[in-house]
Amino acid sequence: MHRRLPAAGATTSEEPHLTEHADPVDGSTGGPAAVEPSGRPRTRLLLSLAAGILLADLVTKLVVVATIEPGEDIRTLGGALYLTNLRNTGAAFSLAEGFTIVFTLIALVVAVVIVRTAQRLFSTGWAVALGLVLGGAVGNLVDRVFRDPGFLRGGVVDFLSVFGPDGEVWPVFNIADSAIVCGGVLGVLLALRGIEFDGTRATSDDTD
Repeated sequence: MHRRLPAAGATTSEEPHLTEHADPVDGSTGGPAAVEPSGRPRTRLLLSLAAGILLADLVTKLVVVATIEPGEDIRTLGGALYLTNLRNTGAAFSLAEGFTIVFTLIALVVAVVIVRTAQRLFSTGWAVALGLVLGGAVGNLVDRVFRDPGFLRGGVVDFLSVFGPDGEVWPVFNIADSAIVCGGVLGVLLALRGIEFDGTRATSDDTD
């Protein structure tokens, strides 16, 4: 018995069947499937950086409290930097003092959101940015929880004053404040460049 050959141009079940994939953003078809994020989530990088910032912040504050009297100014680097010992009940750089409990709750929410986001974070840049913010937020949160005058109302230890004593030129700050600001600036730059948490770059079609 002879096997009948398929007519020219016909396909058989053994031939590959090509299908169109829906775009995961707008559901349209007509192109190849979108590339999924590769590699592992940058959770370890984020948490390691946050832990490093937290450790540096806590150690420097302990040293300042133990060696510098409240209100004392120590001139260093030819007057470019002064070391002092102040308590801040506001936000970073002594802004909005008197809202300690509000900023404490905000810091808690920020920390929880960042930790949850870390599980789907494939961008190294975003891992660095959020790690800086997380470490700084938790560093100041520790002060608000454990320092006087009481739980959730504690004063944050600020000790860095640039170009003048007592924050004459720029508000007095600490390591945690610097990390929060640097992480925030980096996050804005990444967002402006269209870098997503998964490491992909947003296109003009995605933003329309």
